Amino acid sequence: MKALPFLLRKEFKQIFRDLNMLRMIIVIPIVQLVILPLAADYEIKNISLAIVDSDHSEYSRKLIEKVTASGYFIIPAAEESYTQAFEYIENDKADLILEIPANFERDLVKEQKETLFLALNAINGVKANVGGSYLGQIIADFNQEVRQDLIPATKIPQLPQIEITTMNRFNPNMNYNFFMVPGILVFLVTMIGTYISSLNIVKEKEVGTIEQINVTPIKKSEFILGKLIPFWIIGVVIFSIGLLLIARLVYGVVPVGNIGILYAYLFIYLIVILGIGLLISTYSNTQQQAMSLAFFFVMIFLLMSGLFTSIDAMPTWAKVIAYLNPVTYFIEVMRLVVMKGSGFADLKLHFIVMTVFALVINTWAIMNYRKTS
Repeated sequence: MKALPFLLRKEFKQIFRDLNMLRMIIVIPIVQLVILPLAADYEIKNISLAIVDSDHSEYSRKLIEKVTASGYFIIPAAEESYTQAFEYIENDKADLILEIPANFERDLVKEQKETLFLALNAINGVKANVGGSYLGQIIADFNQEVRQDLIPATKIPQLPQIEITTMNRFNPNMNYNFFMVPGILVFLVTMIGTYISSLNIVKEKEVGTIEQINVTPIKKSEFILGKLIPFWIIGVVIFSIGLLLIARLVYGVVPVGNIGILYAYLFIYLIVILGIGLLISTYSNTQQQAMSLAFFFVMIFLLMSGLFTSIDAMPTWAKVIAYLNPVTYFIEVMRLVVMKGSGFADLKLHFIVMTVFALVINTWAIMNYRKTS
């Protein structure tokens, strides 16, 4: 290992000499971590709702006021007919239509029932389902208020009632930043580690310096460590900036658990990710090939990690892929430590799985790398 310090010095000089790479390694992840969580919010607001009020009664006005006061809906205009309201959906100016029929108040008082019509623009299925659910709950609450107004208190039988009180554990305010920021930080570290490590060795192939290294007495293990250790250190630095500065100062995300556990897991995780980059570089002859392969795996890591879609909602074959994905485990560890305060005893299986990943992937990469003398 006498040559390792010289190899590390060479790699760091190359990194800091290439300003474009340095910007890509440091600046881009920081900017992405600041911007991406602002859009990664599962709570849907500002739903455009077109209302057709054919009754113009006191009850219809109260219902419209209740819908407006919820804060979830934007009402562009009250239309006189469904045909006019449907034009809003066709022009992508409305997501839902609520039609209040004529004689709504009269039938509700005399017949004790009435029907409302709700049309949803299902091109955006998520927004339609969530908006319909919000509106359905508001109408149910309004219906309960009407029943209490119409039925005299003396005639309401005193029946036992069960009240449900909910409490959100580990994230009481349902702040999506606490849920999304740790996961996005994991993905950014993954992306940088995979891309940069895969391109580094391939760059040596393209410029021809790999042939000069192959005829030197430098051992294969020294060469690989010299390539991976700098990016392992950079990965730790990026993670630290994201967790201790951006997440804390910008989004107020402060881990409940021990930060040391996160770093212990990060150290193993970076070995896995850099090993994947090394493996990609052994199968690539050009940087374009390496970028294509790295992009392929990074996209699978992202979409099959449970970052945006719950793994429990995936089909069985997709769950198998998700649990063969190292990103899945680190996202779980981040969320458990940051929000729940889990300790090493709770995460023992995650450490074992990641260690197995590190051994298998790096062994495969080292065996696949050929150094001829």
